[in-house]
Amino acid sequence: MVLRPRRAMTAGQFTGLFVALSLAAFTVACFAWWSQGNVLAPVFALLDAAFIAAVLRWVWRQGERFEVIAVDPRHLEVRRSAQSGPAFEAHPYWVRVSVAGAEGRERVLLGSQGRQVEVGSFLPPGERLELAARLKELLASASGRCRDQDHTLG
Repeated sequence: MVLRPRRAMTAGQFTGLFVALSLAAFTVACFAWWSQGNVLAPVFALLDAAFIAAVLRWVWRQGERFEVIAVDPRHLEVRRSAQSGPAFEAHPYWVRVSVAGAEGRERVLLGSQGRQVEVGSFLPPGERLELAARLKELLASASGRCRDQDHTLG
């Protein structure tokens, strides 16, 4: 399972947004320089454009993050784009999925043997709940457990 944050815009739309914001800043700066003699306004517009470019680049890079959750009958592994090694490894039989936090701010946690890792933190709240349900299904099938039935001896 590969988790990625949703992107609101394409690369072309981000470029168009940068151009529109920069043109607006330069237009206002040129008007201030021409009508009021504010010679520092174009310099401020240039700094503003550099700041806008840096922020938009940061936002775009945040959208490139991903998490890979691999589950098979003997192994569960969570890998993140920012880390070279696995963020979490365990046998699926011992892994538990939990949802913590207030409504609308839920966190999906995978835990085993005293260790926990949050997954899907960049997803919207509704998708995090869907992720938790899907992970419970995957873990139940991978480990041979049926979580919906109570297996007691009696």
